[in-house]
Parts: sequence; structure tokens; C-alpha cells
Amino acid sequence: MKKDIKQVLFEEEQLRNRIRELGNEISKDYEGKDLLLIGILKGSVPFMADLIKEVTIPCSIDFMAVSSYGNSTKTSGVVRILKDLDFEIENKHILIVEDIIDSGITLRYLTEYLKGRKAASIEIAALLSKPERRTEEVNAKYIGFNVPDYFLVGYGLDYSEKYRNLPYIGILKEEVYR
Repeated sequence: MKKDIKQVLFEEEQLRNRIRELGNEISKDYEGKDLLLIGILKGSVPFMADLIKEVTIPCSIDFMAVSSYGNSTKTSGVVRILKDLDFEIENKHILIVEDIIDSGITLRYLTEYLKGRKAASIEIAALLSKPERRTEEVNAKYIGFNVPDYFLVGYGLDYSEKYRNLPYIGILKEEVYR
């Protein structure tokens, strides 16, 4: 898999350090609150697993599967919920945990969808954000890193369901996905 990577953008240690910082911020901000972290499958799994280890206050977790990409490298613009929550969220403080914010279409839709369930608050934590790709307004409270518009893989990010298991985030060579 390493041969398919043009450049490593974030090494394991950089990821670990930034996630520790985010966990500290979240722990302070949600002290004394009923916090539910909602991981967006599948890409958020490594980030979510490491993030909850750094959150030092009681919290719960749940997962949703949401798609606007299918097997494409570009969003279709149509958001589908493939797996909904297992728990009620009324009066809970929700923190949506996402691997990357790209166009913002999925997160905007998801935030609006969850607002109808009477949560106490809804915020977003994303490991990566591509601001130049944004077509929808998304206000993420916690961002690990802003990144340029490259095709990124590793640490949960995939191309055609591969590369998620890389312990770093790298730029995929164009010839792999073209």
C-alpha cells in the first residue's frame, strides 16, 4: 500500500498529539453534561476510538452510517442514512465525530436531521477539514487539521474501501484512482 502513497501528510505521532489536544478541549467544554459522541461510519472509527480514550469525562457513544458518495470519489449530493442511532438523543449534548469535512453536504444534512430529535446541543468534531471544497456551510467546533484539496487515505479514510488501516494520513497517487 505504501507504494500507492505520494506523500505522508500526518504521521501517527502528529495524529496522536492533536487528538489528545482535542480530547482535552472536549473534556473541559462538556464537563458535567450528558455527552454522546456519534461516530459516522466507517471513516471515523480510528479517530473516534482514539478520541474517546482522551476524553476524561463520562460519555456515551453511538454510530450512524451516512453516505453521499457511494463508490465514487465525488459526492452525489444525495444523502442517505444507511444506519441510524441505537439510542435516543433527547436532552443529550451531541458531538458528531467525522473523519473529514469535504463539501459539507453530508454534515449539514445530518445536523438538520438530528436537530429534530431535541438534543440539548449538536456540535461537530472532525479530524480533517478541506475548507476549499466546501459547498455547504458547516461550523465544526473541533477540527484536527485543515488540509489542502488532495485525495487523502489512511487512518479511516479510504479509496474504494482500501487504505483505511494505514496508521498515518497520506496523499494517494493520482494513477491509483484515475
